[in-house]
Amino acid sequence: MLFLLPLIAALVISMAIIPVMVRMAPVLGMIDKPDPRKVHAVPIPRVGGVGIVIGAVLPVMLLLPLDPSLLSYMFGALVLLGFGAWDDSHELGHYVKFIGQFIAVLAVVYYGDVYVTHLPLMEGEPIPETVGRIFTVIAMVGMINAINHSDGLDGLAGGESLMSLVCIAWLSWQAGGTTTTIVALSTIGGLFGFLRFNTHPARIFMGDGGSQFLGFTLAYLAVVLTQEVNPAMSPASALLILGLPIADILAVFAQRIYKKMNWFRASRNHIHHRLLDLGFHHHESVVIVYSVQALLVMCAVTMPYEADLLLIGIYLGVVAVLFIALYMVESHGWHVRGKYDEAVLDEMIEATVRSKWFLYISYGIVFYGVSAFLLAGALVATAIPVDFTIAAAALFVLLLLRLVAGYSGRFIPLRLLLYMTVIFVVYLLNTYQPAYLLGADVVTYVFFGMFVVAIGLSIRFMHEGDFNVTPTDFLVVLALLLLIVLTGTHLVDSGITAIALKSIILFYGVELVLNRMKSRWNMVTVSALLSLLVISIRGLLEAWSL
Repeated sequence: MLFLLPLIAALVISMAIIPVMVRMAPVLGMIDKPDPRKVHAVPIPRVGGVGIVIGAVLPVMLLLPLDPSLLSYMFGALVLLGFGAWDDSHELGHYVKFIGQFIAVLAVVYYGDVYVTHLPLMEGEPIPETVGRIFTVIAMVGMINAINHSDGLDGLAGGESLMSLVCIAWLSWQAGGTTTTIVALSTIGGLFGFLRFNTHPARIFMGDGGSQFLGFTLAYLAVVLTQEVNPAMSPASALLILGLPIADILAVFAQRIYKKMNWFRASRNHIHHRLLDLGFHHHESVVIVYSVQALLVMCAVTMPYEADLLLIGIYLGVVAVLFIALYMVESHGWHVRGKYDEAVLDEMIEATVRSKWFLYISYGIVFYGVSAFLLAGALVATAIPVDFTIAAAALFVLLLLRLVAGYSGRFIPLRLLLYMTVIFVVYLLNTYQPAYLLGADVVTYVFFGMFVVAIGLSIRFMHEGDFNVTPTDFLVVLALLLLIVLTGTHLVDSGITAIALKSIILFYGVELVLNRMKSRWNMVTVSALLSLLVISIRGLLEAWSL
């Protein structure tokens, strides 16, 4: 609960603040207008950073004792939010932004005493304090600008930062770093609240206030993790943790120097711009960047104690492959869409879509599968704990009110109630499995395998707008893959992984139903209601018998 509370609190605060800020954006002048360098065609509010920062900072202030390190971090976060919001409303020059960045970083390094003491390839020998502080200032300002400059596509900077934050939270938790874990989780919560509005096509941008804060937080946490919380880690692991934005900003500066351009003037030579110019769609470019970032971060998670030279070699190798591939295809004038822009393939798919039985069968498996699972799970679980009985009864009342009240009860989110029901049933069935299901793994694999295929077919053959797959869904897949990897290395319990996998698969089933349902009273919602009722009654009877 110590770690769950800041995550949930930050998420709620962020999601509550952002809609208010969207309405205030025109008054504050915080609107991002289109221009030739940008990829959006309509003005979009850039106030998401306010939600991210306040959502991330408030739980930390309330839950943790504020020592000089945390105080300086809080001060720096608010300074960057202030300068960022100022820039988002008045388009400040880069030199003014540098003032805010240096104020924030200098406070952390010289008041909070957060600075690098050990560099890679130094055989554990500490570097002079003066050198360490100066290096840390330059590196942190560089990371702030790396994330700031990567904020060019919907969800890109947020997704890259999210992967790095999850990595930091995991490594810090393993090393017993409660403070850094909570700071990372609070930032993840604030960021999740923003990503809810930022998946392509975005309704809101984080702006400089958000992107600078994320770069600052990542730099701060990376230094504290590798230098204080777990100095046994290779200092080179920070490269893998922070990942692709570092290589991207360095490559951009190198190109600008080579072409004798202004170092700090925005241009279209970032990785995501080059992918777009090669013909990749917006979401495809984001997924490619996510994939490279995920590879680097997973290496950091699985190899924190390896030799510096090996980790640097992995980082440089991955980055080199990416940039060499980009250079080769650009120099040969290659374009991903080709002459026909996939017209033949699209016609074949459209012909398949016109045969409606594909959708009927696939959606039917999802619709009836979710309903059957909820009822069966509530009936066959061998025990119902007292706390689950109380929680299920409360959920039953809320879901019943939501279904009866209809639109007047929309303040009770139907999606959240169904998600909670799914988690309840999955947990009970996994934890209190009847004897006759033990060893029946093949049945489970077949059921969920069919379910995944049915979900994929339903999404593909639905009308556009019924269900949109976004790069955030790709992040979910990456998170599941990471869980599987960690389970294979015995760092995560297999039961937790099974519950997470089953819950997320069923979440997508619920999402499909919600996007297509014509009435709030349907088999899925009624099955959820009945399953909660069954859990409540069974729990009461078990408690009574004791």
